[in-house]
Parts: sequence; C-alpha cells; structure tokens
Amino acid sequence: MAILRRLVDLGRSDDDVAAGELREAAMAHGCHPISPDTNREVVTVAGTIVAVTLRPRATVPALVATLYDGSLSVQLVWLGRRRIAGIEPGAYVKVCGLLCRPDGVATIYNPSYELTPRG
Repeated sequence: MAILRRLVDLGRSDDDVAAGELREAAMAHGCHPISPDTNREVVTVAGTIVAVTLRPRATVPALVATLYDGSLSVQLVWLGRRRIAGIEPGAYVKVCGLLCRPDGVATIYNPSYELTPRG
C-alpha cells in the first residue's frame, strides 16, 4: 500500500502531497475539512499555522494566525492577546470555535486550541 501511495504521489506537486498529508493528519484527530460554504457553525479544525501577525489597535490588540488544513485557510483571531506560547508558524494545532465569514474570510474568534503532534 505504501508503494502504491508513493507511485501516486510521483505525479503530484510537493504542495499537493503536503496538503494531502495535512488532510490525513486532520482526519486522524477527528477533524473534517471545512467546506467553502461553512458559516456560523461550530467547527473543529486541525492544521498547520502558516503565518502569525499582531494587529495593534489603540483599544484592543489582536493576535491573528492563519491555519491551513490542507483544503482551506482559516484566520484564527485572539482578541486582547499579543502573543500565545506555541502559536507560531509551523506549529500543528487543533482548534474549536464558531466559524464565521466577515468580508468572506473564514474566521474563528477566540478559538480554544490544542498544540498537537501531526498525525
């Protein structure tokens, strides 16, 4: 089976192979990919943090992380936070929260999270 998988992977780009591995790892954690029409639903998503930014505001700062689950990217926004230990590019996390789409961007505000090993 592993040999067949490698043969199939030969025809795919490195990005496609990595995305497939992320989807498999998420399934191993009991998560399912987010569909493009998911909105105002509580979801549990697992994936890799690809970017972390701080949105400094005069009133409330916000730590924003982009999570890629192998199919779509989701913005994770922690209001009032400047840093969270472990939330950094390359980290694999499982998050849970209400997914909404302000301005059409999949976003979860103040999600609960768990740093996990991939797969």
